[in-house]
Amino acid sequence: MYKSIAIDGPSGAGKSTISKRLAKCINFEYLDTGAMYRAYTYYYLKNNIDIEDEKLIEKHIDDVKLSIVEGIFYIDDEDVSKQIRSKEVTQNVSLVSSYASVREKLVREQREISQKSNIVLDGRDIGSHVLPDASIKFYLDATAEERARRRYIQLNDDSLKMEDILADIIRRDNFDSSRKISPLVKAKDAILIDSTNLEIEQVIDLMIKYLGEYDVI
Repeated sequence: MYKSIAIDGPSGAGKSTISKRLAKCINFEYLDTGAMYRAYTYYYLKNNIDIEDEKLIEKHIDDVKLSIVEGIFYIDDEDVSKQIRSKEVTQNVSLVSSYASVREKLVREQREISQKSNIVLDGRDIGSHVLPDASIKFYLDATAEERARRRYIQLNDDSLKMEDILADIIRRDNFDSSRKISPLVKAKDAILIDSTNLEIEQVIDLMIKYLGEYDVI
């Protein structure tokens, strides 16, 4: 039976970076579930489909031909790994991912993928909804200010202001935690890790310690 590691947390907490490195360290597969929602958001925006219209989103949901090959995201065989990280996608992905039809389809796909190998999944509802029986669950957090600082450095764009990034993170936190469908929440049995004052390697070392204690590795 394959083992699964669920890593949840708010925007900018470092989930993707840490999950990728952790998976590599322990020789697990890695699935960036947030990028799946980004890919759908990118498709709708690119094709001028009104993302405010939930019924229209559901109508076109099967038009999105998403595939993931060795961590690279393709839509209709086009590599969109960079496009899905755009500012426009970032600002709209919370809305698209709040729709029941989108979540149901992608959750079904995420569960299917998780049954094929030992895997690390990161997102906002992995431990609470996607994989409630995951081998181990982590909730990775950091202060909004620290997450904004990290995002500012990551984006490396002089046209952006720190206060705007912070405001956007706070907005996304509020939206993600208050949505009706699978809101952002710490699962009751998840291990909380506050990375505000920790380096990436320190977080990974701490996770690996827990993985050993829980007999996941």
